[in-house]
Amino acid sequence: MAADAVERRPVATLVPYARNARTHGPEQVAEIAASIREWGWTVPILVDEQSNIIAGHCRIHAAQLLGLTDVPVMVARGWSDAQKRAYVIADNKLALNAGWDEDLLRIELGELRGLGADLGLTGFGELELDALLSNANDGNTDPDSAPELAVTPISQPGDL
Repeated sequence: MAADAVERRPVATLVPYARNARTHGPEQVAEIAASIREWGWTVPILVDEQSNIIAGHCRIHAAQLLGLTDVPVMVARGWSDAQKRAYVIADNKLALNAGWDEDLLRIELGELRGLGADLGLTGFGELELDALLSNANDGNTDPDSAPELAVTPISQPGDL
């Protein structure tokens, strides 16, 4: 495997990729920082042999916000320039291609709320959480759904 060992490196020695097309606003950096505070560092930064960041730009910003001086990294050894540049994009885009099983998500979030978990740490905003956890359907129904038919249909005079 090209990157299979974790080591620690000083944040100051890691070089962001200047052409990283993914953007990270202050709110997202704060969310990642809150995640690191809650659960610790769970995903290493991916760098090449010259300490150029391939994946983990937002985590580096979060580390700086938290005042961390060194972070876990994995080194992608032997990757071509094209492989590194393509992975910068793939690392971000592939995660966006996933979906949600909203029924299971509602169950999990509801149970977490019942356990007193801080749902803000999940990355969902207040409006998203309200929509997911709301039992009201605000009067809208699924246009493709229809009520179940009665086992014994009953018609009234004048129905036809």
